Amino acid sequence: MSRSSTHGGNPHSVDPVRRRRSHFLFLFLDGVGIGKGDPDINPFFSIDLPHFRKIFGGIPYTEHSVLDNGSSSVQPSDALLGVEGLPQSGTGQTSLFTGVNAARVIGAHFGPYPHSQIKPLLEEKNIFRVLKTLGADVHFANAFPKQFFEYVESGHRKLSVTTMSCMMTGIPLCNADSMRNGDGISADITAERWRSELGYSDIEPLSPFDAGKRLKSIAQKHDFTMFEYFLTDKAGHDRNKTLTEIVLKNFDELLGGVTSDGMENLTLLISSDHGNVEDLSVKTHTLNPSLTAVAGEHAGFFKGRLGSICDVTPRIVGLFTERFL
Repeated sequence: MSRSSTHGGNPHSVDPVRRRRSHFLFLFLDGVGIGKGDPDINPFFSIDLPHFRKIFGGIPYTEHSVLDNGSSSVQPSDALLGVEGLPQSGTGQTSLFTGVNAARVIGAHFGPYPHSQIKPLLEEKNIFRVLKTLGADVHFANAFPKQFFEYVESGHRKLSVTTMSCMMTGIPLCNADSMRNGDGISADITAERWRSELGYSDIEPLSPFDAGKRLKSIAQKHDFTMFEYFLTDKAGHDRNKTLTEIVLKNFDELLGGVTSDGMENLTLLISSDHGNVEDLSVKTHTLNPSLTAVAGEHAGFFKGRLGSICDVTPRIVGLFTERFL
């Protein structure tokens, strides 16, 4: 793995020859909490998710929210952050990806996009910038079609926290060429929309399992890779059981692809910004804790350390500081 272009003479960088080849994959699930173990309202208990169960030893629920099988763990992460009201994506994702309680900064939960008052915080402390400053090679795996780049170039600035963080930090966004050369993953995992709706007849859809294998291959080229899956939040708002089943099964198959050849030299962390899809009895976000799960090489570094969504980024940075760099 070449890091010369990323380090650029950074004083924090370390001679690659002295560095053990290790990789970190962050799967961000939008709107996934740990809720009641009721299959009538919680699709995690009505849909078969064999890969998640195999990796983490079961499905967490309110009365049994901590799972630990030695090589992996699941734990609830507080998304309320001591602020009244339902958690929202703008402040929740900013808190998750900076380690700073953004809801407390502005005195309320806010979303779906970042509040103007917390954009400076996001620019300074987002996880991509912090890890890049440490000398890590960082990558955002989500690929965007030409329509997105046209939207941005036209002056529109309603962007998600992850996308805005990359643009603030100078992290190149994946595009159609990234999809063609295997360096990007479609936001819907399978890329079916690229051909059917977005006008890319030359981009072949992938099975979710193969998309997972591609994502692992991408992660193995970088120190830190993030993939964002927003359809879980959409399914929760729509309360559409058919859509929810597709969304969750696709994610489960993605997990299967990521872990199919083992987890050597790879740490996998799954986390969310707030609850939603785990309770289809309501169409809003929930007060449930966010789902956080970790497996792979450095899973033990996170065990019992992610009580709040504000703990996630500082712990990742701690791992890179102590073990990776």
